[in-house]
Amino acid sequence: MGSYGHIEKTFQNEYKARSVELRNRLNAWNSGEVIVRIDRPTNISRARSLGYKAKQGVILVRVRVGKGLSKRQKPAHGRKPSKMGRFYAYRKSLQSVAEERAARRFSNCEILNSYYVGEDGGSKYFEIMLLDRSHPAIASDPDFSRILGQKNRVYRGLTSSGRAHRGLFVKGKGAEKVRPSIRSKQRHFFRG
Repeated sequence: MGSYGHIEKTFQNEYKARSVELRNRLNAWNSGEVIVRIDRPTNISRARSLGYKAKQGVILVRVRVGKGLSKRQKPAHGRKPSKMGRFYAYRKSLQSVAEERAARRFSNCEILNSYYVGEDGGSKYFEIMLLDRSHPAIASDPDFSRILGQKNRVYRGLTSSGRAHRGLFVKGKGAEKVRPSIRSKQRHFFRG
């Protein structure tokens, strides 16, 4: 096992044991701002596996997202009991929500990817990698130039969390109804 494998194992053990270092880190993050720019990734092995490079023009941001369901206002007039639902789950994952918030804050950057770094009772924390569009070091890198060609990729579900939300990582038997099939789209397009 290489050094990144040992780092990954250390993080997994921290999460399982709820170590003192992890709890102190989460307390510090909870008292800080919602979107914070950071110097280096907390989990370097996970960041490298998702395409992170330590070079100019690559920006790291930690985002805090509230957990739980969204609550609708209480209706003013009567409703049927079946229509009285007030708590609804988001259709997007919290990771996608965090990516979109970071994209709105750093509008001159493109989202590369993101990963989970921890959670407490009320919040989840994600670290998001962004690429500065106008930086020459990013434009000349062949790995990043393809991503810069995908404008607003976070809003179109092209990051890994967006692709997971669209059902593109679920394949094989049992995944027939996860995403709409191409054949049904063609049938709808060519009808009438």
